[in-house]
Amino acid sequence: MPRKSIYFDHLNKKWTSRHRRLQKQLFKSHKESFDWFLDNSRQFALGTLAGIFLLTSPAVTQVPVAFSSSQSAQPAQTIDKRVFLVYDLKHLLPQEVQPLTTEQEKAVSEVLTRDFGFSVVSELDGKKLNRAYGLIGQEQHLKRFPGDTMYTHFESPQNANEYWKYGMAQGLGAYGYFAKSESAMTKTDIQREKYYIAVQTFLAPGFNNDPKAYNEFFKYRKMLVVNPQNGKAIVADIADAGPAQWTGKQLGGSPEVMRYLGRYDGAQRGPVLYFFIDDPNDTIPLGPVNNL
Repeated sequence: MPRKSIYFDHLNKKWTSRHRRLQKQLFKSHKESFDWFLDNSRQFALGTLAGIFLLTSPAVTQVPVAFSSSQSAQPAQTIDKRVFLVYDLKHLLPQEVQPLTTEQEKAVSEVLTRDFGFSVVSELDGKKLNRAYGLIGQEQHLKRFPGDTMYTHFESPQNANEYWKYGMAQGLGAYGYFAKSESAMTKTDIQREKYYIAVQTFLAPGFNNDPKAYNEFFKYRKMLVVNPQNGKAIVADIADAGPAQWTGKQLGGSPEVMRYLGRYDGAQRGPVLYFFIDDPNDTIPLGPVNNL
């Protein structure tokens, strides 16, 4: 046997012996999480369960690796770290989709800020929405400028093919057109309509005391929207008000937002977290967040 293989086997046996007790304790104390992973692994681009164990070990920084020199070389597998976000949120959120307590909002805010690397809060400049956790439903495309139609709306034939079926709302969003004309429309205007959400701004605490100030605050305000069931997150802006309370939904998403979050056909409405992003210098772009 080659000297390197003998040395590897020696280190492997030594590591296994040293950490066997730690491994047993880990599986015992986190049994619920591992069981959840086994039941839901198809939602994630994950490696092996052993890979998750390696990732949680402070002695290992890269995963996965071969466990024995007798194993044939295999391509490196990567672990989708969204699974850990899902674990964290699962233990913070109530079983029913309902308003979060102040303590729950704070805990969720800390997790999202930590994982995504920018400030995520439930209250900003003394203002907050009536909910930070609710059911999202399908919205239609919004007119971006006077004369915008389904024929002028899409950037490419492929884009039109994917999103044509959702249609265009007859009325305007809560803040009117995104641009004065097609020629005046900027990339920012396009992104704002593409990644918009509608939230119940009219139910925000204090809204009726000063609707003008609240509308100015909410207009195109950036929010982080997270599907807690798959860990997908997107930076969206508030561009419409709604839905009505009788719908049973607390917010709506553009076709692009819904598809990315995995709520893409309308019937699959489901829970999402939606928190303000504290971005005074406007450095965080709209769109999917892929830094996990």
